[in-house]
Amino acid sequence: MESSEIREILELTEGKNVISLAGGLPDPKYFPVEELAQISSDVIREYGWKALQYSVTRGVREFRNELVRFMERAGIPGERPYNIIVTSGSQQALSLLSQILINPNDIVIVEKPTYLAAINVFKSVGAKFEGVGIDEHGMKIEELEEKLKEFRREGKKPKVVYTIPTAQNPSGVSMSNERREWLLELAEEYDFLIIEDDPYSHFMFEDHIRFERLRAKDKYRVIYTSTMSKILAPGLRLGWVAAHPDIIDALETAKQNADLHTSTFNQLIAAEALKRGVVDSHIPKVKEAYRAKRDAMLESLEEYMDGVAKWTKPVGGLFVFVYLDENLDTKEMLPMALSEGVAYVPGSAFYIDGSGRNTMRLNFSYPSIEEIREAIKRLSKVVREYTAKVSG
Repeated sequence: MESSEIREILELTEGKNVISLAGGLPDPKYFPVEELAQISSDVIREYGWKALQYSVTRGVREFRNELVRFMERAGIPGERPYNIIVTSGSQQALSLLSQILINPNDIVIVEKPTYLAAINVFKSVGAKFEGVGIDEHGMKIEELEEKLKEFRREGKKPKVVYTIPTAQNPSGVSMSNERREWLLELAEEYDFLIIEDDPYSHFMFEDHIRFERLRAKDKYRVIYTSTMSKILAPGLRLGWVAAHPDIIDALETAKQNADLHTSTFNQLIAAEALKRGVVDSHIPKVKEAYRAKRDAMLESLEEYMDGVAKWTKPVGGLFVFVYLDENLDTKEMLPMALSEGVAYVPGSAFYIDGSGRNTMRLNFSYPSIEEIREAIKRLSKVVREYTAKVSG
């Protein structure tokens, strides 16, 4: 097991005069505090001791029922409560999935770059990785197909393709619908499972972009994970998996060994938040706030970093991914940035092979617009000084 670089950076910056662009934290100004306070009180009064008691491993039925309705509103119809298991955040979902699906030396295909905590959980169970590049249209499926053909010639067979197809972390790009269809066809032809990690799809900033979730197209091979962390509150620690019942059964056994069940009380709070429309009304407000912050970061990068860096133009999510000259190392540069009062996550953490040393991930959801502009100004100074130092 490896520690998370994001957690370590958050600890380094806590309580210090540092503008953090590191973690993927939601903006707490938009947490529906009053609504959740009322719901919490109502849950205790309505459910009494049941809200405080142990509950079933698969998840409180009221919450799973509401998740089915929520997924239908989001464009994933036809789910059933028995196809869903509730987890302690989507991170636990990935951890349990790695336990039940991956044996040592099984091949897991991921995007390059991809979510670093997913790399860590798959690595912890002995997975062998194969990376597929991305561009502005998401995972390069033609590259994936070539790798699959090569595996077949070598008598190998990948177990899982792990993807964040919508508003990808760390890049912010989204897979085109044509590539999504192609990926599903390849899953059928080469007989592998797809883990669709979907924390950010409710924050798509370009209204003209239409996308279909993989789970909506294939309920046999696609394992869908999502979370309440970004759309309600991360402190509730609520995620879920929607998958074939056989997979849900295996996850249930694994979860019994992990923590018995997710918080009964928190599940009932989230169920009421969904039922009362708190989540559905919360999402558009947060989306507009993050759109403005995304725009502020892109404008600031254009103003301060033009000529010394390139970066993604995220269509959604919480992050911008920045590319510096190939001879630069953002991990080596990080202490300089911290001393100037700005933090980021070095990009190599998001690559399975330790490449991407010239990249970094910047978060725009947590800091204010003023802090974003100041942080990019400080970061530009660091990049220019570090470039001059390395060059010479």
